[in-house]
Amino acid sequence: MSNQTKKFIPCIYLYREHAVKGLTDTTIVETDPIRLVHLYNENNADELIVFDMSESDEEHEANLDLMKEICATAEMDVTGAGNVKRMEDVKKILYTGCKRAILDYEKESNIAVTEEVSLKFGKDKIWVSYNDPAVLSANKELLEKYVSSLVLMNPHQIRETMEVTKLPFLVQINQIALNKLIEIFAYEGVCGVTGNTINDNIKDILSLKELCLQNNIEVEKLRAAYTWDQLKKNSDGMVPVVVQDYRTLEVLMVAYMNEESYNETLRTGKMTYYSRSRQELWLKGATSGHFQYVKSLTADCDLDTILAKVSQVGAACHTGARSCFFNEIAKKDYEQADNPLQVFEDVLNVIKDRKVHPKEGSYTNYLFDKGIDKILKKLGEEATEIVIAAKNPNANEVKYEISDFLYHMMVLMVEKDVTWEEITTELANR
Repeated sequence: MSNQTKKFIPCIYLYREHAVKGLTDTTIVETDPIRLVHLYNENNADELIVFDMSESDEEHEANLDLMKEICATAEMDVTGAGNVKRMEDVKKILYTGCKRAILDYEKESNIAVTEEVSLKFGKDKIWVSYNDPAVLSANKELLEKYVSSLVLMNPHQIRETMEVTKLPFLVQINQIALNKLIEIFAYEGVCGVTGNTINDNIKDILSLKELCLQNNIEVEKLRAAYTWDQLKKNSDGMVPVVVQDYRTLEVLMVAYMNEESYNETLRTGKMTYYSRSRQELWLKGATSGHFQYVKSLTADCDLDTILAKVSQVGAACHTGARSCFFNEIAKKDYEQADNPLQVFEDVLNVIKDRKVHPKEGSYTNYLFDKGIDKILKKLGEEATEIVIAAKNPNANEVKYEISDFLYHMMVLMVEKDVTWEEITTELANR
């Protein structure tokens, strides 16, 4: 526990599709919660908790859609909370893309469902929130077996919590002096702080982390295996950086780092370079908003070049192109190896376009016009065709039938607004 890094975790409280002040204060702080996500991205939040405060089924579904968009936008892990009554509610939260779900132990139904959801989704997917540490004592064995972390909603109960559990816990704090915040981070059992204290001081996260480090409190940060002195520099004293999209592996650009930009990249988690033309430090995205969030930095075998895998916001090139590499110099005729995921994405995009821009005589539009029952009927027929083809010695038939099945499945995905990224993420998490 003592070696665990501490995290700064803001919250978004969703009420009627807006972000409000808190669980008991519905004052609107942002009409578009996605703008808050960008703010938290840009200011080095370590994770994010989203509370669904809906009061009706319709609001609940709208908030789940918003949580899905939040997860797609956030550069950090998102935890979902609120409106959990049964297994199905936890599943819905996790299916939005949330890394985990919080069970509210103020509700007996949440205590009762703990073992079931933990066995179904894994204990790393389950956190528990509580006000009174007595509930921890009453459910000590259950929590230690089926839960990975806790969220203490009452900051006055830190010592009492540490006396009854060894589980790491976040503390939700809505108003506190910043010097007291550092005291709370110093407690061994505390793995992070969340709540409005973090929300209201989001632009000070980096300075607060530095203050923690000065007080020997380990916080979440990029830790470099190599110092600048260990890297080999070119004649200008810099190191070239090849920048790659971490999802598609597309090469986006090449830039240069000096010692200051190297250290600043590690400090902020955003790619920072040295502009040779302007002779100054260059935070990518500072003026355009097209930030590059670091996923990994890797040096080559000679330690003289860095490969940066990043999450690219918008365009990497100053021309507005996604990648700087688009001026073809020479090319041989060759059969390009298809990126399987890119093929799926391209087909899905064509199907999406057919739904938005119908084309006369299009079979895809015929399926959309007939509706979900027709799509499901065709999907079932194609699944049966795969089974029949698999009994045939010729493997080509299986290939053809699987292709037909995948096409109809993608029509269903578009109809139900499901993306390939969501599918691949779900598979990777299993």
